Amino acid sequence: MATSTGKERVGDVPSGLWRHRDFRNLWLGQTSSMFAAHMVAVIFPLLASVSLDASLFEMGLLSAAGYVPYIGVSLFAGVWLDRKPKRAIIVLCDIARALLLLAIPIAWWLDLLSVPTLLVVALLVGCFSVVADVGSASILPALVERDDLIEGNSKLELSASSASIAGSALGGGIFQLLAGPVSMLINTVLFALSAFFTALIRGERKGAEGSDGTQGTEGSEGAEAGQSIWRDMADGVAFVTGHVTVRTLVLTTLIINFFMAIAEPVALVFVTRTLDIPPYTVGLILAASGAGALVGAVIAAPMSRLLPLGRLLVLTATLTGVASLLTPLATLVPAPAAVALMVAMYVLDAAMIVVYNINVRSYRSAITPDEMQGRMNATNRMAGMGVMPIGAVLGGLLGTAVGTLPALVLASLGTLLAPLVLACSHVRTVKRVPVPQPEAEPTA
Repeated sequence: MATSTGKERVGDVPSGLWRHRDFRNLWLGQTSSMFAAHMVAVIFPLLASVSLDASLFEMGLLSAAGYVPYIGVSLFAGVWLDRKPKRAIIVLCDIARALLLLAIPIAWWLDLLSVPTLLVVALLVGCFSVVADVGSASILPALVERDDLIEGNSKLELSASSASIAGSALGGGIFQLLAGPVSMLINTVLFALSAFFTALIRGERKGAEGSDGTQGTEGSEGAEAGQSIWRDMADGVAFVTGHVTVRTLVLTTLIINFFMAIAEPVALVFVTRTLDIPPYTVGLILAASGAGALVGAVIAAPMSRLLPLGRLLVLTATLTGVASLLTPLATLVPAPAAVALMVAMYVLDAAMIVVYNINVRSYRSAITPDEMQGRMNATNRMAGMGVMPIGAVLGGLLGTAVGTLPALVLASLGTLLAPLVLACSHVRTVKRVPVPQPEAEPTA
């Protein structure tokens, strides 16, 4: 008997994911959650700096609190999400984040708010955010068909890009309008809304087909057999490192994130000191990144239809590295042209990264069995995000040792290793995101 996926049809033509009830609820929940997360990312450091007069060392600890959970929590989150219904876990994480943020205005009202308190809340919110992040990436293949993954990821990425621009701007504005700690009430409401919409999802598949077309099982096999969480974690890492395609995609993402992290702290010093661009213009340049991300979310699906998947991944990864070379080239042109080059770099770089991410995420999900989705995404998050603080520290050391211009050139050239790895692998020959083939009807 066929099961309902919540996707309405007109005749034999799919009406699109906007009419897919469960995807629509996931999108509404994730959009609320992403807006809250970006606002929190702005309000936390403002609270520490403006309201609590934190030292530079304490500000550094607050920044690190955003990365540490990806290293320490990701693998546990992946096992948990593969053993239990993902929807319930995402709802639990949203409720936990709402309550944790509610504690900040309460602590302020009781005159108990301090930098250590803010650090503890930031770390706990970060832990629940990692679980929710892995969960949202893992639940999509359990809600929609494999051939809808690119459309679904594109719509979610469009929300992420909008939240990055509007959420960051709203965070600063709300902090200024309201008393700093009270501004967290807005984010409490947004996380509560996310929990509400996610709870409305009803069609999460527990036994969907895996990448080989075989029927999956409810939860992980290890959980059913009483397998330890450590063994499940090891199985997830073994799957990622042992599956040649997933391993290649995780490796290229790690390369891009690592060298982008090296360039990030150097680029800001380069723009403000070497190019002597004023702060308000720097703000406009950085805003171009959000605009580029929006463009990327819009063009991802059309580009995936125009180009074979493997060639598209090589192209977008190459353009990302080439775009980053525009920054050091800005030293060779007059100031107005330098600003234009920087804007072009941020737009092109962000657009290509988003197109790349959407297609890689869809490809990885399509070739991963449903019972391994959580652990695959968790391992990928841990590898991709875990290298960023390392890259940022190396970027500062490299910029100090050789200068900002050589450091930026080296980081850009390093980014080009990613398309080289893709071009030398079998991924370059892949035509499209694979779709499991239905089993043939038995003959009489």
